[in-house]
Amino acid sequence: MNKKIAIIGGGNLGSSIAEGLVNSGFTLPEHILVTRRNITALKRLEEKGILVSNDNAEALRFADLIILAIKPFQVKDVLSAMKTVLNAQKHLLCSVVTGVSIQDIQSIVGTGFPVVRAMPNTAIAIQESMTCICTSNIDQDQNSYVDDLFQQLGRVAFIDEKLMDAATVLGACGTAYAMRYIRANIQGGVEIGFDASTASLIAAQTVKGAAELLLQKGTHPEYEIDKVTTPKGCTIAGLNEMEHQGFSSSLIKGIAASYDKIIKP
Repeated sequence: MNKKIAIIGGGNLGSSIAEGLVNSGFTLPEHILVTRRNITALKRLEEKGILVSNDNAEALRFADLIILAIKPFQVKDVLSAMKTVLNAQKHLLCSVVTGVSIQDIQSIVGTGFPVVRAMPNTAIAIQESMTCICTSNIDQDQNSYVDDLFQQLGRVAFIDEKLMDAATVLGACGTAYAMRYIRANIQGGVEIGFDASTASLIAAQTVKGAAELLLQKGTHPEYEIDKVTTPKGCTIAGLNEMEHQGFSSSLIKGIAASYDKIIKP
């Protein structure tokens, strides 16, 4: 790809995006510029050949794609300061800022400005994110480019913006839910005889394998469950006990509670 990319905000998320795009071969390190007030914090990126700066205006003059990776409370001030340099004919603006809508952004930079809103999760650090995307005023080439870019960092789903809060719960909060299940699995493994390190390996790899079955084969979870639940077997005994204790219903209630917290803070 020949497009140059500026990442405004070199925190954990911005830095992870930069490294993932370089590590995947999607772009050359010299085609990415990352900004941060404290430029010394970007030394690791600089050592990889990625350009760094504390000047957002310089980044805009450099780049075609602008990825906004700052805190929500910073958005208004940062975009307002960049407004005179932003060019709708040149720039595509992509926000990975939680809770900031496309309308919020366009109210500052202009209603006709091409904007992408993306919601990755923390697995972006290892190029295994689930990223949900919605867009406004972008053409097919820009759409394909954004899709290709985030595919380098994991899996992608294009959704309606009205579902972005729900995507935050399922795809971002969902990482914590999965970790809590794995933690409980490890504790159970220790109780039945494994040391913690071995139980952790078995639990994590088993979950990874289960997820890959669904992703690669496109099957329904119940189909895969049926393969390992023999009549009067240990798997169905365990599953039934979990359901008696409210396993599925408590998870669904937890997801709904997280969603309610987002929409009614």
